Amino acid sequence: MAITHRPWRATVLTLFPDMFPGPLGVSLAGKALASGLWALEARDIRASATDRHRSVDDTPAGGGPGMVLRADVLADAIDAADIAPDRPKLLMSPRGRPLTQSRVVELAAGPGPMIVCGRFEGIDQRVIEARRLEEVSIGDYVLSGGEIAALALIDACVRLLPGVMGKLASGEDESFSDSLLEYPQYTRPQEFEGRPIPEILTSGDHAKVAAWRRAEAEALTRSRRPDLWAARKASTQASTQASTQALTGIGQKRPKNTTDG
Repeated sequence: MAITHRPWRATVLTLFPDMFPGPLGVSLAGKALASGLWALEARDIRASATDRHRSVDDTPAGGGPGMVLRADVLADAIDAADIAPDRPKLLMSPRGRPLTQSRVVELAAGPGPMIVCGRFEGIDQRVIEARRLEEVSIGDYVLSGGEIAALALIDACVRLLPGVMGKLASGEDESFSDSLLEYPQYTRPQEFEGRPIPEILTSGDHAKVAAWRRAEAEALTRSRRPDLWAARKASTQASTQASTQALTGIGQKRPKNTTDG
């Protein structure tokens, strides 16, 4: 029997399914979607409402402004999606763990996530716990809903899928690929408003170009993202220490056993 390959799939639960694919339907992601390199399913949470008004929210317990997405309605919507158990279940939320490139790489390497897009004041905490949703944030700011955040997450993953980007190296040298921001880019014309392309980039010396780019990436990271730079230094030091300990262990002689000849 032939084995059917399942494409990477994003299942989105939202109150506004018409927002998808949106920008994911054009450019690289759109071409890949049309060619079957990945799949997208936008499911309407409101379809799981049970009353004639298709209500999905209610007032917050304890009082306060706004409305809260009901646990029973959202739980039914999640269950109806019937996703495979190996697929991550995400909730886009400003209180979630920050989305990083390393997490994007993990998600892109898997079967694809189910993503819940909240609205109103949020969603009932009980459904987060009962359905084990992983809360993910794309930044320290608040949006009107999780849809735009979901689009950003999906785009970040899709561009890493095999066959989507024309040249693999174009993804390996980007910001965050080595815990560094990307170096500055230049192209023709040779001079623009009195600003020439740095001479080293047109020297033809690939080693010097690579060294320049590395130095620029490190300088940008130090000045603009000291948090990234500090984390990178700590990781490098820990790796160096581990390697040194491993080499020291290899170099140590085994104590002679008294029973040895």
